[in-house]
Amino acid sequence: MVQPSEDMSEIAKQVGQRIRQAREMKGLTQKELASALGVSEAAVYRYEQGQNFTLDTLCKIAKAVGVTVEELVKGY
Repeated sequence: MVQPSEDMSEIAKQVGQRIRQAREMKGLTQKELASALGVSEAAVYRYEQGQNFTLDTLCKIAKAVGVTVEELVKGY
């Protein structure tokens, strides 16, 4: 559970790290994930930095890398 005192940017960074980990576990490059999502490689880089993703984006990423949104948000 997210503690009220946690900084949202830190939470976003953690989600970004989990996106990267899930992508790597699936054996995908940023370019391959970008293609699967229909976005640029730069967009995937930003997602992995914890920037510019929405819940809809997280749903698409989760499906592409074979995990749940909950796993991306809370961890494995």
